[in-house]
Amino acid sequence: MSDAPATTRITGCRSCGGSHLAPVLSLGETPLANALVPAERLGDPEPRYPLALVFCRDCTLLQLTVSVRPDLMFSDYPYFSSVSESFTAAARALARRLVAERGLGAGAQVVEIASNDGYLLQGYRALGVPVLGIDPAANVARAAIAAGVPTRIAFFGRDLADALAAEGIAADVIHANNVLAHVPDLNGVVAGMKRLLKPGGVCVIEVPYARDFVEKCEFDTIYHEHLCYFSGAALDALFARHGLVLAHVETTPFHGGTLRAFAAHAGTAQSAAAADLLADERRLGMTDEPYYASFAARVERLTATLARVLRDLKAGGARIAAYGASAKGATLLNYAGLGADVIDFIADRSPAKQGLHGPGTKLPIVPPERLLEARPDYTLLLTWNFAEEILAQQAAYRAAGGRFVIPVPEVRIV
Repeated sequence: MSDAPATTRITGCRSCGGSHLAPVLSLGETPLANALVPAERLGDPEPRYPLALVFCRDCTLLQLTVSVRPDLMFSDYPYFSSVSESFTAAARALARRLVAERGLGAGAQVVEIASNDGYLLQGYRALGVPVLGIDPAANVARAAIAAGVPTRIAFFGRDLADALAAEGIAADVIHANNVLAHVPDLNGVVAGMKRLLKPGGVCVIEVPYARDFVEKCEFDTIYHEHLCYFSGAALDALFARHGLVLAHVETTPFHGGTLRAFAAHAGTAQSAAAADLLADERRLGMTDEPYYASFAARVERLTATLARVLRDLKAGGARIAAYGASAKGATLLNYAGLGADVIDFIADRSPAKQGLHGPGTKLPIVPPERLLEARPDYTLLLTWNFAEEILAQQAAYRAAGGRFVIPVPEVRIV
């Protein structure tokens, strides 16, 4: 265990180093959202850390004020990407697309940073393209290796990129899905990407999109692992600092709204889609502080409404469960003050989470079959970003009279 302090408070922007940081929202002090609690430790105190969001007036990056030491969050990680069928299918489709578009074959190299259990790289491997995963969480990395995906158990940055380059590894494609938001050293990671990328190569980077985050009131995606919340403008500035260009962008509905950014070496032409997105952000005011001014009040109204609806249902005799022992669920439950007095259990498909308990709330995590067995009247859908998939999976529970409460972007019962 490291002797370094558990937290570090930033003194300047994580991206540009600027000192003009405007407060946006504080969620108080919360436990780590993925620090699930074993039964034998239910009586132990849980460390809690400040969770506050600020806006950089210089480069437009939304970010947390405090970093929790990475080894406390990522050495053993309970999230396995392959649990979501729709997410895995989309990742494999993206691999097939890039293989076709870029003519990748046995002589190419695809690298994924934070490759998790190999959910994406297996798609390339099945098409005969050499792959390398990089992930600091030993448990998910071992799952990837067992699935045939070569994986380095390490944090990615300048030093690892230099070491890989010294081994003769250079990437035609670098994937970084939902990882750039997690790293304290943004500049080190992007510099490492630049170092590892072949001339003519592309980095495909997916991040939760700040526009969806703000406009849909997706405050529950704020947790200590998510240090940054990106707009196109913030990415554009970060890439330019390291000799890369925001060459193209796409948006997808995953995780409540994802921005897929394609970064390439400086000199690459910028697509009309990328230029249009940057222009739209300026038009909407996303590059200026007032765009974020009402966010905290809207979050407060949403959580108050959710708590009132659930407590009224409970007072009326309804039995209530939750679905999805996710990080976003931990943020929502802890900030809204929803625990065992309202909710009986959390159902989740991941065997790695079952038998554990939610951070802060200490709610038991059980297999999803429990919904049909216990038949709670209502189930709070914490993983609302996968609502369509989960509602389809739980057709039998719904047919038996069970109803889901979807909390974001507004409280509704289906």
